[in-house]
Amino acid sequence: MKEPFDQYEALLHIEKLMDVYHIIRTNTHHKNKLLVFELFFSCNLFSIYEVLKQKKYRHQLYHVFLIHEPKYRIIMSEVMSDKIVNHLVSKYILFPLIEPKLIPMNVATRPLKGTKAGIFYVKKYVNKLKCHYEKFYVLKCDIHKYFYSIDHEILFEKLKKIIRDPDVYQLLKEIITSTDYDYVNHKIKAVVDKENKRLEEKQVSDLFYRLQELDRIPYYQKGKGLPIGNMTSQILAVFYLNELDHFIKEKLRIKYYVRYMDDFLLFHPDRDYLQMCYMRLVEKLQELKLHFNQKTQIIEVHHGFCFLGYRFRLKGKKLLILLRGKTKQKLRRKLRYLRKYHPENEEQVLASYYGYLKNADCGNFCYRHHLKIPK
Repeated sequence: MKEPFDQYEALLHIEKLMDVYHIIRTNTHHKNKLLVFELFFSCNLFSIYEVLKQKKYRHQLYHVFLIHEPKYRIIMSEVMSDKIVNHLVSKYILFPLIEPKLIPMNVATRPLKGTKAGIFYVKKYVNKLKCHYEKFYVLKCDIHKYFYSIDHEILFEKLKKIIRDPDVYQLLKEIITSTDYDYVNHKIKAVVDKENKRLEEKQVSDLFYRLQELDRIPYYQKGKGLPIGNMTSQILAVFYLNELDHFIKEKLRIKYYVRYMDDFLLFHPDRDYLQMCYMRLVEKLQELKLHFNQKTQIIEVHHGFCFLGYRFRLKGKKLLILLRGKTKQKLRRKLRYLRKYHPENEEQVLASYYGYLKNADCGNFCYRHHLKIPK
């Protein structure tokens, strides 16, 4: 019998709660949080089961903190019970319902996709177009403060079309609206003010640039935005623009298209046609209460464009995947700091960069800085 993916009863299994907990346990770096939960593991797990069974689930307060790399961003960490419910809903309801509706070129937050798939599509499209055209273009699109701008009412209407069970819908609504409370913005302001004070006391070399970055951190408006860091937020953000993906492929007839969350590329040999596409997309985004930011532009591919943290450029007929200038600058700064103060931690800290460097043509950079990328 086919699994009833959109039915609330599909969540009410202790085995499924244990399954998602083991996934969370593997990926959680905050070991104290795990230790506290596991002191009374059976009781905690059964408590989550009972709350869900009685349909009394209420999302608890977030812990809000700031990360510095690759740029300043707010992250909202959940307590373990909320994290388990979030993963449970994602794995057993959202993924099975949403995944079949997505086009293959939508590569964010999906199994066997991600950055590697995004790079694959860019290379495939550029290599095809360069065989037929001397000059061709890319419309590079980026949406202004995407996660903070997603409209709840529009998202609810989209979810009603695929979720028939009212209990599942109410559970998702509880998670989505968890940013509507005043304490969230108060906590964001507190961590931003703390970082501002730290920078001014430390007198860092790029103080002005960092203060500008902090000023650009947005706050939540009531009825808008998804929590940054939740598993459900990642899936719902991918789903929110699904109709736009189909519009680009089926109505605008763009053959060469790829999207990673709110950053997407349209390739075409005719600049005027891409300009027309841009105007149509502006109208389409208005229906979703979104708009493009200043990074959105039409670029001749030979001049180079940025996507997924890399710079793509055609040199003659060869496509180069280069590191961005800002990325190299930050990596140099981190290397200097590690080698001066914590040389014993260098290999462990840089391990997260190796996957990124592996995809780029950066042999000279690695040689100059004595970086050995594992094969």
